[in-house]
Amino acid sequence: MSRPIVLVFLLVVLIITSQFEWKQQLVNDMEASPSTQKQNHLLNRDEVVKEKIILSQEKNIQRLNTLVQSLRHQLSQCRGINTNANFSGNSLISNANETERQQIVLQG
Repeated sequence: MSRPIVLVFLLVVLIITSQFEWKQQLVNDMEASPSTQKQNHLLNRDEVVKEKIILSQEKNIQRLNTLVQSLRHQLSQCRGINTNANFSGNSLISNANETERQQIVLQG
């Protein structure tokens, strides 16, 4: 009779310890869940901050591109003015040379 009692006692001990382990696993899972949620929230905040930084940089790049286009336009205008000034200066010099030639021809 002692053998079946020992077997029943072992069975009861096994059931109690297994339920204790299950409860411990549930508690660990529940404790890990808020921590995981906090980590996810922090990761989401980091992603939002990174996106804001990227958007800010894109705006700065667009502004710089606009400034570069404006400067290129101004440069082309300056080149055009320079070309006209050089052309006018060359015409004046050639006109002065032509006038001097005509005076030399008339005197000679």
